[in-house]
Amino acid sequence: MRIIPARSLALLILLVLAGCTAEKAEAPPPVRPVLTTRVEIRTAETFGPFAGTVEPRYQTQGGFRVPGRMVARDVYVGDLVPKGARLAALDPTVLQFAVTRARADVTDAEAQLANASAVEARQRTLFEGGNVTQAALDSAVASRDTAAARLAQGKAALQKATDELGYATLKADVDGVVTAWNAEIGQVVSAGQAVVTLARPDIREAVVDIPDGLMAGIKAGTAFTVTLQAAPTITARGKVREIGPLADPATRTRRVRMTLVDPPEAFRLGTTITVALERATPPRITLPATALLQAENRASVWVVAPDGKAVSRRDVAVISRDDDTVTLGDGLKAGETVVVAGVHSLKDGQAVRLATSGL
Repeated sequence: MRIIPARSLALLILLVLAGCTAEKAEAPPPVRPVLTTRVEIRTAETFGPFAGTVEPRYQTQGGFRVPGRMVARDVYVGDLVPKGARLAALDPTVLQFAVTRARADVTDAEAQLANASAVEARQRTLFEGGNVTQAALDSAVASRDTAAARLAQGKAALQKATDELGYATLKADVDGVVTAWNAEIGQVVSAGQAVVTLARPDIREAVVDIPDGLMAGIKAGTAFTVTLQAAPTITARGKVREIGPLADPATRTRRVRMTLVDPPEAFRLGTTITVALERATPPRITLPATALLQAENRASVWVVAPDGKAVSRRDVAVISRDDDTVTLGDGLKAGETVVVAGVHSLKDGQAVRLATSGL
């Protein structure tokens, strides 16, 4: 058996170790699977949506112009009524007595006027014949004028009593829909008390409450898209007509009224709707917060090569960031693929394998 000198043995070991090191240095880096997403550039943002309801622009609270006990109610909430239709009525008994009395007073005044006119005519004839004095004629003329005035007063009282009898019937002033009732049959109501609310359905509005902090860019005439919550495919345009001058102290919202432009019939009064507004913005990119690499005083992301086999680091401009997302303003192009997980374990040019795309 041949014995190898110690110096030769040490040299041999060094050569073997050097060969192993060379093999390790020449081995390619491992291929890392990565999660990615595709870059989409947004040039608009949605303001909203905010929930609201469809309400009439014009509605009136109707009431009787005279007091009395209500004896009839002809319509109910939700009914469509034409102009002039009877809505309710009061007991007319007392008012009819007033009309009868006023009519009797007119008849009496007419008789008094006829008698005074005849007396005045006779006195004038006698005065022309020199049989009565001027004072007698003047007294007859005054009596005739007084009777005429009483007749005019009686006719006015009759007209008033007749009108008040008509006021015992409450009629619709316009074509509309009944939205509320505030009195029932048998209830005694006072003059002017609100009994029924009538809304005009021809001009409808979307009414929403928007947080006060978001109202900076909203002004009269701004056009929103209004959508029915029950049928999202049915939409209409709504133009801001009125903005509440003060915020609600409890909710810190301001009421906004929007006139609906040629809304479909489905936009009935009381329907629940949502409103939203598409606004143009500078180009922005939203990515998961895990895609951002903060190192070496640089904000960057890993961009996957077009062939999907390697990554490269690229600096980006960060606009905002929260716990879940990061918004970028520059540095990427639409359609590029970005790594969204494990960004701290990658290197420039490292081979990768796309584990999942389109996250």
